[in-house]
Amino acid sequence: MAANADGPAAGDGASGSGPLGDAERAELTALRARMAGTRSRHRVRSFFSALLITLAAVLAPLSAVAVWAADIVGNTDRYVATMAPLADNPQVRAAVTDQVTSAVMDRIDLDSLLSSVAPSDLPAVKAALGGISGPITSGVTDFVHGTVATFVSSSAFSTIWEELNRRAHATVVDALTGSNDSAVQVEHNTVTLDLAPVVAGVKQQLVDRGLKVAGRLPDVHTDFTLLKSDEIGRVKTGFRALQLAGDWLPVITVVIAGAGVLLAVRRRRALVAAALGVAAGVAVLGIALALFRTFYLDHLSPDVHHAAAAAIYDQVVRFLRASVRMVITLGVVVALGAWLSGSGQWAVRVRTMWESGIAAVREAAGVRSTGPVGPWVDRFRVWLRWVVVAVASVVLALWPYPTGMVIFWIALVTVAGLAVIEFLDERPAVDTTGGAERGSGALTS
Repeated sequence: MAANADGPAAGDGASGSGPLGDAERAELTALRARMAGTRSRHRVRSFFSALLITLAAVLAPLSAVAVWAADIVGNTDRYVATMAPLADNPQVRAAVTDQVTSAVMDRIDLDSLLSSVAPSDLPAVKAALGGISGPITSGVTDFVHGTVATFVSSSAFSTIWEELNRRAHATVVDALTGSNDSAVQVEHNTVTLDLAPVVAGVKQQLVDRGLKVAGRLPDVHTDFTLLKSDEIGRVKTGFRALQLAGDWLPVITVVIAGAGVLLAVRRRRALVAAALGVAAGVAVLGIALALFRTFYLDHLSPDVHHAAAAAIYDQVVRFLRASVRMVITLGVVVALGAWLSGSGQWAVRVRTMWESGIAAVREAAGVRSTGPVGPWVDRFRVWLRWVVVAVASVVLALWPYPTGMVIFWIALVTVAGLAVIEFLDERPAVDTTGGAERGSGALTS
């Protein structure tokens, strides 16, 4: 008995209660070294993964601005299409009407013009100015203002507005240099449109309405402010760099984010972080656009029509704001999809609820079996899910200028496709006797 009691204590540790032998110690030391090395490599990978994901989040808003600069400012047709709706904006129409009226009235010398009217033309002039009460200057101003408002509301003004902006585009793209051979000028950090064609159209309408003396007015040039900011000269270099980056910067951002995800130890968690990080970065851009709008309008000079300036600013950045909403929606959708595909407790619960809900729909619809389709879908369900996701990704990639709503509908159709796969899937079920039966219909037969 004593020998047996002493045996384990004197042994080589095979029983697990004694001291380790040299071989076991060496093996344990090597194992600890490998674990330490693995942890060290994991820390390095995690560090660089976080660094790349953070860089992608920082580049995301710059990518949105780069695409906007390349597609809006770098594309004449796109720029004109963006600015064209302003011709129908009430605030812009009101600003143009007031400015053209003021320009015309500044050049009208009523005494000399009326004195030069032939006696035979006086009845027509009086008829044109009929109903005017009060001082003659005020009456003519109202008459001119009404005529300008009518012209600005016509399709002719929309055509002139588009042509002015088309001619403006080259100057705006050319780093706002202020060249003198364009209808758009950039002087003192102000981008203006020359409304001379509008004034010419108004003069013709005044003549047509009986005020023939308006035809004697000289050519009138008046500048309508599109943009005015002391920061225009300072941002030219950075803006030019983003314009040159164009569509390449978003590709670089996606590659950096993908590298960060692939380098991570926990890739699914890294994908969630990358998607939310990019969405957060672009959300900062959206906040900056709103703050800059307030700052920009507050620092306009009193002679600028503030309501029209606000409408122009909103229209210029409309595509950029749509891009912000699109990227935020896409980031949330990707993060949600990555999270739901994980093994977390809540993710598993959601997937269980999803499968149970579709099973209940099948039961309520009375679909007990889908024939040979069910087993085939069950066999290739993983591939089928990836096909649905791939098709959605291709549609998104090929969609010209997607918006947040486009992302939402693509995601909704993708979920519907996954639901159809789940609905058709008939997984093998094991009965109580240990035999395997195929499909939910087999359980009730």
